[in-house]
Amino acid sequence: MSMGEALVVATIWVALACYPAGPWGRVFRSGDRTDRSRPLRLIWTLGCAAFLAHVAASFHVFYDWSHGVALSETARQVEELFGVRSGSGLYLNYLFTLVWLVDAIAWWRWPGWPGNRARWALLAIHGFFLFMIFNATVVFEQGATRLFGAAVTVAGLWGLVAAVRSRSAS
Repeated sequence: MSMGEALVVATIWVALACYPAGPWGRVFRSGDRTDRSRPLRLIWTLGCAAFLAHVAASFHVFYDWSHGVALSETARQVEELFGVRSGSGLYLNYLFTLVWLVDAIAWWRWPGWPGNRARWALLAIHGFFLFMIFNATVVFEQGATRLFGAAVTVAGLWGLVAAVRSRSAS
């Protein structure tokens, strides 16, 4: 494995490890004197930064900064697994990147952001994230990455259920 490939792998593992802080951050609300969600917000932001680094490293190492190459490679991988040639997953990855970045910025701009959003928005954002994480790690990967992805999916789903329940109680 080259240094570039190692960077691609390391950055996605850090991003994945940080993901569950997002849904769990919705459980811990900001208080008057202390922000109990602040450590989770820091982890969420680190995950976002690691994911941005992963995207940049992937485009540099594997796609020579070409959207066309990335689209073609995505379509090839989908065809290999499902028999249908489609690069639409690349656009979903772009959306995933944008949503994580906007959410991380919003959480810093408005610390009460996670706890104040509507239940449908919470479910839509983290349902989408969990769908993407599950597919990227469990469906398209193997070995340790698949196991780690499954664990992150479970931790994120558990956090999402806890967030929905905590919003129901308030």
